Amino acid sequence: MQKITAIIPTFNEAVNIREAIQSVLWCDEIIVVDSFSTDGTIGIAKEFPQVRVLEHEYEHSAAQKNWTIPQATHPWIFLLDADERPTPELVQEVKEVVRTGTKYSGFWIYRRNNFMGKRIDYSGWQSDKVIRLFKRDECRYQNKHVHAEVEAKGEIGILKHKLIHYTYKDLTSYLKKADRYTTWGAIDRYQKFSKSGRRIGLGYLFLRPLGRFVRHYIWRLGFLDGTHGLVVSGLAAYNVFIRAVKIWRLQNGEKIEDPFKK
Repeated sequence: MQKITAIIPTFNEAVNIREAIQSVLWCDEIIVVDSFSTDGTIGIAKEFPQVRVLEHEYEHSAAQKNWTIPQATHPWIFLLDADERPTPELVQEVKEVVRTGTKYSGFWIYRRNNFMGKRIDYSGWQSDKVIRLFKRDECRYQNKHVHAEVEAKGEIGILKHKLIHYTYKDLTSYLKKADRYTTWGAIDRYQKFSKSGRRIGLGYLFLRPLGRFVRHYIWRLGFLDGTHGLVVSGLAAYNVFIRAVKIWRLQNGEKIEDPFKK
Protein backbone atom coordinates (compact mmCIF):
# COMPACT_ATOMS: atom_id res chain seq x y z
CA MET A 1 0.00 0.00 0.00
CA GLN A 2 1.29 3.44 -0.90
CA LYS A 3 1.55 6.02 1.86
CA ILE A 4 -0.05 9.43 2.36
CA THR A 5 1.36 12.80 3.40
CA ALA A 6 -1.08 15.30 4.88
CA ILE A 7 -0.27 18.96 4.24
CA ILE A 8 -1.88 21.70 6.34
CA PRO A 9 -1.08 25.33 5.34
CA THR A 10 -1.43 27.78 8.24
CA PHE A 11 -1.25 31.40 9.27
CA ASN A 12 -2.51 32.34 12.73
CA GLU A 13 -4.64 29.21 13.03
CA ALA A 14 -4.17 28.54 16.75
CA VAL A 15 -7.92 28.15 17.15
CA ASN A 16 -8.02 25.38 14.52
CA ILE A 17 -4.64 23.69 14.22
CA ARG A 18 -4.92 21.16 17.05
CA GLU A 19 -8.15 19.64 15.77
CA ALA A 20 -6.90 19.82 12.18
CA ILE A 21 -3.81 17.78 13.07
CA GLN A 22 -5.83 15.32 15.12
CA SER A 23 -8.11 14.77 12.14
CA VAL A 24 -5.20 13.54 9.96
CA LEU A 25 -3.25 11.43 12.45
CA TRP A 26 -4.19 8.45 10.29
CA CYS A 27 -1.82 9.72 7.57
CA ASP A 28 1.75 8.43 7.36
CA GLU A 29 3.30 11.89 7.46
CA ILE A 30 1.95 15.31 8.46
CA ILE A 31 3.47 18.59 7.26
CA VAL A 32 2.33 21.93 8.66
CA VAL A 33 3.59 24.73 6.42
CA ASP A 34 3.29 28.02 8.25
CA SER A 35 3.56 31.62 7.06
CA PHE A 36 5.24 32.90 10.25
CA SER A 37 2.23 32.88 12.55
CA THR A 38 2.24 35.11 15.63
CA ASP A 39 -0.58 33.49 17.63
CA GLY A 40 0.95 30.24 18.89
CA THR A 41 0.09 28.07 15.88
CA ILE A 42 3.66 26.77 15.62
CA GLY A 43 3.89 25.89 19.30
CA ILE A 44 0.71 23.83 19.12
CA ALA A 45 1.85 22.02 15.96
CA LYS A 46 5.16 21.12 17.60
CA GLU A 47 3.32 19.37 20.43
CA PHE A 48 2.76 16.53 17.96
CA PRO A 49 6.00 14.56 17.42
CA GLN A 50 4.77 13.14 14.10
CA VAL A 51 4.34 16.62 12.59
CA ARG A 52 7.00 18.26 10.42
CA VAL A 53 6.76 22.04 10.77
CA LEU A 54 8.03 24.09 7.84
CA GLU A 55 8.03 27.89 7.66
CA HIS A 56 7.90 29.69 4.34
CA GLU A 57 7.19 33.27 3.33
CA TYR A 58 3.69 33.58 1.93
CA GLU A 59 3.12 34.84 -1.61
CA HIS A 60 -0.32 33.33 -2.21
CA SER A 61 -2.09 30.08 -1.40
CA ALA A 62 -1.18 28.23 -4.59
CA ALA A 63 2.49 29.18 -4.38
CA GLN A 64 2.65 28.05 -0.75
CA LYS A 65 1.16 24.66 -1.59
CA ASN A 66 3.34 24.19 -4.67
CA TRP A 67 6.44 24.91 -2.58
CA THR A 68 5.41 22.27 -0.05
CA ILE A 69 4.19 19.42 -2.26
CA PRO A 70 7.65 18.30 -3.51
CA GLN A 71 8.85 18.09 0.11
CA ALA A 72 6.36 15.37 0.94
CA THR A 73 7.95 11.97 1.56
CA HIS A 74 5.04 9.91 0.25
CA PRO A 75 3.42 9.64 -3.21
CA TRP A 76 -0.10 10.64 -2.15
CA ILE A 77 -1.04 14.08 -0.79
CA PHE A 78 -4.06 14.77 1.37
CA LEU A 79 -4.26 18.56 1.60
CA LEU A 80 -6.33 20.03 4.40
CA ASP A 81 -7.04 23.66 5.22
CA ALA A 82 -6.95 24.29 8.95
CA ASP A 83 -10.70 24.96 9.04
CA GLU A 84 -11.59 21.65 7.36
CA ARG A 85 -12.22 18.22 8.89
CA PRO A 86 -12.55 14.88 7.08
CA THR A 87 -15.49 12.76 8.17
CA PRO A 88 -14.71 9.17 9.31
CA GLU A 89 -16.41 7.94 6.13
CA LEU A 90 -14.13 10.10 3.99
CA VAL A 91 -11.04 8.84 5.84
CA GLN A 92 -12.02 5.24 5.10
CA GLU A 93 -12.71 6.07 1.46
CA VAL A 94 -9.32 7.76 1.06
CA LYS A 95 -7.54 4.80 2.63
CA GLU A 96 -9.36 2.39 0.34
CA VAL A 97 -8.51 4.38 -2.80
CA VAL A 98 -4.83 4.44 -1.90
CA ARG A 99 -4.79 0.79 -0.83
CA THR A 100 -6.39 -0.57 -4.00
CA GLY A 101 -4.74 1.79 -6.48
CA THR A 102 -6.41 3.98 -9.09
CA LYS A 103 -5.99 5.34 -12.60
CA TYR A 104 -6.80 8.87 -11.38
CA SER A 105 -4.21 11.55 -10.59
CA GLY A 106 -6.45 13.08 -7.95
CA PHE A 107 -9.97 13.38 -6.60
CA TRP A 108 -12.58 16.07 -6.09
CA ILE A 109 -14.08 16.08 -2.59
CA TYR A 110 -17.37 17.84 -1.86
CA ARG A 111 -17.57 20.07 1.21
CA ARG A 112 -20.36 20.51 3.73
CA ASN A 113 -20.10 24.15 4.75
CA ASN A 114 -20.94 25.67 8.12
CA PHE A 115 -21.35 29.45 8.35
CA MET A 116 -22.20 31.57 11.38
CA GLY A 117 -23.06 28.44 13.37
CA LYS A 118 -25.39 26.93 10.78
CA ARG A 119 -25.01 24.25 8.15
CA ILE A 120 -25.59 25.82 4.72
CA ASP A 121 -27.36 23.43 2.37
CA TYR A 122 -28.04 25.83 -0.52
CA SER A 123 -26.98 29.44 -1.32
CA GLY A 124 -24.64 28.25 -4.10
CA TRP A 125 -22.58 26.12 -1.73
CA GLN A 126 -24.35 22.83 -2.42
CA SER A 127 -21.94 22.10 -5.28
CA ASP A 128 -18.79 23.27 -3.47
CA LYS A 129 -15.93 20.86 -4.11
CA VAL A 130 -12.13 20.94 -4.03
CA ILE A 131 -9.30 18.63 -5.08
CA ARG A 132 -7.74 17.51 -1.80
CA LEU A 133 -6.42 14.02 -2.53
CA PHE A 134 -3.87 13.76 -5.33
CA LYS A 135 -0.60 12.19 -6.45
CA ARG A 136 2.44 14.22 -5.48
CA ASP A 137 4.27 13.81 -8.78
CA GLU A 138 1.29 14.38 -11.07
CA CYS A 139 -0.38 17.50 -9.68
CA ARG A 140 0.35 21.16 -8.99
CA TYR A 141 -1.82 24.19 -8.29
CA GLN A 142 -2.48 26.87 -10.91
CA ASN A 143 -0.33 29.95 -10.48
CA LYS A 144 -3.19 32.22 -9.38
CA HIS A 145 -3.74 34.36 -6.28
CA VAL A 146 -7.28 33.08 -5.64
CA HIS A 147 -9.46 30.13 -6.63
CA ALA A 148 -6.42 28.23 -7.90
CA GLU A 149 -7.21 24.58 -8.48
CA VAL A 150 -5.05 21.56 -9.09
CA GLU A 151 -3.80 20.90 -12.60
CA ALA A 152 -3.14 17.18 -13.15
CA LYS A 153 -1.33 15.06 -15.68
CA GLY A 154 -4.15 12.50 -15.63
CA GLU A 155 -7.88 12.32 -14.99
CA ILE A 156 -9.56 13.58 -11.81
CA GLY A 157 -12.15 11.40 -10.07
CA ILE A 158 -14.76 12.25 -7.42
CA LEU A 159 -15.02 10.78 -3.93
CA LYS A 160 -18.42 10.03 -2.40
CA HIS A 161 -17.91 11.38 1.09
CA LYS A 162 -17.40 14.95 2.24
CA LEU A 163 -15.14 17.33 4.09
CA ILE A 164 -16.69 19.44 6.82
CA HIS A 165 -15.73 23.08 6.29
CA TYR A 166 -16.01 25.63 9.11
CA THR A 167 -15.83 28.79 7.05
CA TYR A 168 -16.47 31.34 9.80
CA LYS A 169 -14.70 32.30 13.05
CA ASP A 170 -16.23 35.75 13.56
CA LEU A 171 -17.25 38.73 11.45
CA THR A 172 -13.94 40.57 11.93
CA SER A 173 -11.86 37.65 10.64
CA TYR A 174 -14.31 37.08 7.79
CA LEU A 175 -14.03 40.71 6.63
CA LYS A 176 -10.22 40.57 6.89
CA LYS A 177 -10.21 37.47 4.71
CA ALA A 178 -12.62 39.13 2.28
CA ASP A 179 -10.29 42.14 2.03
CA ARG A 180 -7.37 39.84 1.26
CA TYR A 181 -9.20 37.74 -1.32
CA THR A 182 -10.84 40.66 -3.11
CA THR A 183 -7.43 42.33 -3.42
CA TRP A 184 -5.84 39.19 -4.85
CA GLY A 185 -8.80 38.66 -7.18
CA ALA A 186 -8.61 42.27 -8.34
CA ILE A 187 -4.88 41.98 -9.05
CA ASP A 188 -5.42 38.81 -11.11
CA ARG A 189 -8.20 40.41 -13.16
CA TYR A 190 -6.39 43.73 -13.51
CA GLN A 191 -3.43 41.91 -15.05
CA LYS A 192 -5.72 39.92 -17.34
CA PHE A 193 -7.67 43.02 -18.44
CA SER A 194 -4.44 44.95 -19.02
CA LYS A 195 -3.38 42.41 -21.64
CA SER A 196 -6.66 42.80 -23.56
CA GLY A 197 -7.01 46.54 -23.02
CA ARG A 198 -10.37 46.08 -21.31
CA ARG A 199 -11.53 48.73 -18.85
CA ILE A 200 -14.45 48.41 -16.48
CA GLY A 201 -17.14 50.96 -15.76
CA LEU A 202 -20.62 51.45 -14.34
CA GLY A 203 -22.10 48.31 -15.90
CA TYR A 204 -19.44 46.04 -14.47
CA LEU A 205 -19.62 47.68 -11.03
CA PHE A 206 -23.42 47.37 -10.85
CA LEU A 207 -24.39 44.29 -12.81
CA ARG A 208 -21.73 41.87 -11.53
CA PRO A 209 -22.70 42.19 -7.83
CA LEU A 210 -26.41 42.15 -8.66
CA GLY A 211 -25.99 39.04 -10.77
CA ARG A 212 -24.04 37.31 -7.99
CA PHE A 213 -26.78 38.01 -5.44
CA VAL A 214 -29.54 36.75 -7.74
CA ARG A 215 -27.50 33.66 -8.55
CA HIS A 216 -26.92 32.71 -4.92
CA TYR A 217 -30.23 33.75 -3.39
CA ILE A 218 -32.69 32.87 -6.16
CA TRP A 219 -31.19 30.45 -8.67
CA ARG A 220 -29.13 28.55 -6.10
CA LEU A 221 -31.98 28.55 -3.55
CA GLY A 222 -30.33 30.68 -0.88
CA PHE A 223 -33.75 31.66 0.44
CA LEU A 224 -34.15 28.08 1.70
CA ASP A 225 -31.28 28.71 4.13
CA GLY A 226 -33.29 31.46 5.82
CA THR A 227 -31.50 34.49 7.26
CA HIS A 228 -28.16 32.76 6.83
CA GLY A 229 -28.86 32.32 3.13
CA LEU A 230 -29.61 36.02 2.75
CA VAL A 231 -26.35 36.88 4.54
CA VAL A 232 -24.30 34.44 2.44
CA SER A 233 -25.80 35.82 -0.77
CA GLY A 234 -25.37 39.42 0.32
CA LEU A 235 -21.73 38.90 1.31
CA ALA A 236 -21.05 37.15 -2.00
CA ALA A 237 -22.40 40.21 -3.83
CA TYR A 238 -20.40 42.51 -1.53
CA ASN A 239 -17.17 40.66 -2.32
CA VAL A 240 -17.81 40.94 -6.06
CA PHE A 241 -18.53 44.67 -5.70
CA ILE A 242 -15.42 45.40 -3.62
CA ARG A 243 -13.27 43.40 -6.03
CA ALA A 244 -14.70 45.40 -8.94
CA VAL A 245 -14.01 48.70 -7.17
CA LYS A 246 -10.40 47.61 -6.62
CA ILE A 247 -10.01 46.72 -10.30
CA TRP A 248 -11.43 50.13 -11.21
CA ARG A 249 -9.02 51.91 -8.87
CA LEU A 250 -6.04 49.91 -10.15
CA GLN A 251 -6.99 50.89 -13.70
CA ASN A 252 -7.01 54.51 -12.56
CA GLY A 253 -3.47 54.30 -11.19
CA GLU A 254 -4.17 53.74 -7.50
CA LYS A 255 -1.80 51.43 -5.66
CA ILE A 256 -3.59 48.75 -3.65
CA GLU A 257 -1.41 46.96 -1.13
CA ASP A 258 -1.70 43.25 -0.46
CA PRO A 259 -3.34 43.16 3.02
CA PHE A 260 -1.43 39.99 3.90
CA LYS A 261 1.82 41.92 3.73
CA LYS A 262 0.75 44.93 5.78
